[in-house]
Amino acid sequence: MRTDKLGLIVLSNIKKVGKKTNQYLKSFYHENKDYIIPVSNSRFSNGEGKVRLEDSVRDKDLYILSDVGNYSMTYMMHGRKHHISPDEHFQDIKRVISATSGHASRITVIMPLLYQSRQHKRNGMESLDCAIALQELEAMGVDRIITFDAHDPNVSNAIPRLPFENFYPTHTILKELIQKESKHLNDLLVVSPDMGAMERARYYAEMIGCDVGVFYKRRDLSRVVNGKNPIVEHVYMGAEVKGKDILVVDDMIASGTSMIEVGKKLKESGANNVYFIATFALFTEGIKMFQKAYQEGVFDKLYTTNLSYVPETIKKEHWYQDVDCSYQLSQIIHTCYERSSLEPLWNGKKEIIEKINELKTFIKN
Repeated sequence: MRTDKLGLIVLSNIKKVGKKTNQYLKSFYHENKDYIIPVSNSRFSNGEGKVRLEDSVRDKDLYILSDVGNYSMTYMMHGRKHHISPDEHFQDIKRVISATSGHASRITVIMPLLYQSRQHKRNGMESLDCAIALQELEAMGVDRIITFDAHDPNVSNAIPRLPFENFYPTHTILKELIQKESKHLNDLLVVSPDMGAMERARYYAEMIGCDVGVFYKRRDLSRVVNGKNPIVEHVYMGAEVKGKDILVVDDMIASGTSMIEVGKKLKESGANNVYFIATFALFTEGIKMFQKAYQEGVFDKLYTTNLSYVPETIKKEHWYQDVDCSYQLSQIIHTCYERSSLEPLWNGKKEIIEKINELKTFIKN
């Protein structure tokens, strides 16, 4: 298939992943040309911004890649350094769409970390930000939205006529885990840190072919701290954890308090190795808590993806393992551009089962 109509717009908040994705696309098509369309993003001193496309997008099949969670980016506003928020990153996506002036043949927005994904449902008189954002993109003429491990995939009900593809990096993470930890993985058990992540934990357990457990978070509903009811107690339900190698899986780590508390409970119950797995590691309260927990033997390693920003200083920590998902991203773009079925990309269960069987044979021998 001709590739002259393939265009990749990589916003500055996800440059490294975008460049790697572009390289993989070049290898797929055995071509030397770049698919990235240059974009300039500037701001006035009062904080207002604008986007300019530096090349033609006429009749292009465009893929706009953005990390709305990148908190490292700054600009000067009224003479002060200002960190770009998720709201501003999302606005830049809309600016790019606006700059195309309707000339692109198809527009796909790729937000690995779905904008406002934790505000996906309404309790009382609350805003419904994620649904409204998706509807905004639909109204602007977006043809497809691609994300990873949405906090609640049912938010796609807000745009029933627009393709909403929710991918999981499960097999990419598990491949890395098996490769790095093959000497330490024996009797596996997947544990969900709360009831809301249970479906995700089952997905991991089915991929591996093991049992699953869950923690119930008992909250103090009479108080609100930092926008949430504080957790009073974690109560475990499920298979015996003593002597097991545990994978604690969730979509994201915010402060990490809950995940670390779960790790403590598992170690106290006799768990062997405890590995934290999260698609997105936000570290909203920094990493001192994780450093302390690691030193105390609460967990053995954290596996997370490069789909959202993590500072390089954190990536150098002994307990941190970065999982590169650029190849998976390039596969998705390639498949969409070729108008092929996305079914083979939903999970790599067959490959993971083969690797697990190899691991079991290795341990047995």
